[in-house]
Amino acid sequence: MPTFVKIEEGKVDKPTFDQYVPAHKAYVQELIAKGHKARTGYWAVRGGGMMIFEAASMKEAEAIVAADPLIMNGCVNYQLYEWRIILE
Repeated sequence: MPTFVKIEEGKVDKPTFDQYVPAHKAYVQELIAKGHKARTGYWAVRGGGMMIFEAASMKEAEAIVAADPLIMNGCVNYQLYEWRIILE
């Protein structure tokens, strides 16, 4: 299955962002349980992060990202890429 990367940049204040972090974590756990091999984290310098996951297509990846609570609640701007791994 192809691998996708969502690169995020925060666009709300920290208290607003933090209220959606538990829902985001739960969502990523759900993705893991469904076999998407999702991982999520933030940059050491505050203001953004990344989620990496597998999906069958860009269309499915877009749907996965759209359902992320951080996206649904307008907490981040993002870019979505298919990552073509050449060496594991």
